[in-house]
Amino acid sequence: MSESAAPEHDSCQVSPSADSLRLVLPPLVVAALAMIGSLWLSVGMGLKACPLCLYQRTFVMGVVAVLGIGVLTGPGHRKVLNLLALPFAVAGFGVAAFHVFLEVTGKLECPGGVMAIGTAPQQSLAVQTVVLILVSVGVARSSHACLPSSVVAGLMGLLLAGSAVISAPPMPPVPTRAYEQPLDMCRPPFSPQ
Repeated sequence: MSESAAPEHDSCQVSPSADSLRLVLPPLVVAALAMIGSLWLSVGMGLKACPLCLYQRTFVMGVVAVLGIGVLTGPGHRKVLNLLALPFAVAGFGVAAFHVFLEVTGKLECPGGVMAIGTAPQQSLAVQTVVLILVSVGVARSSHACLPSSVVAGLMGLLLAGSAVISAPPMPPVPTRAYEQPLDMCRPPFSPQ
């Protein structure tokens, strides 16, 4: 073996593959639908996004941007697109899970989602879960997936989620009397004494 010969298999090496597009399109389509649904809540239904909703929307937009632009760059980069989208998918899932936790524990009340199937945060958690699963499958099925890079991407996503939750502006205080306006954004619920 000559000194200039490359090793036969490098676990982090990227090479184009015909089926790499099949690993990218499903999470791209689901993330794009999530983005459209999120925007519909604000533009079509007139709801106001709370800070946690905005973070979830931003992270799903990050997945759409990475995968969408990546698809346009050609097949040579498609093997790493899910890995690049993984931090955004983890972060979106993490913030959505925290948001639903606040709702389930009675710290927030949130408006209904698209077609009144659950609340907006519950719908976000459902779709963020699907995006995370599809992106993770894309990372795992990539024939050149690199475990250390995947772990770092996942940890980076957790860091993004934690940073978003910690830095979110505080919600308004619990009201002392019933709300007069209809539920059009996530807010602390009124509970009569």
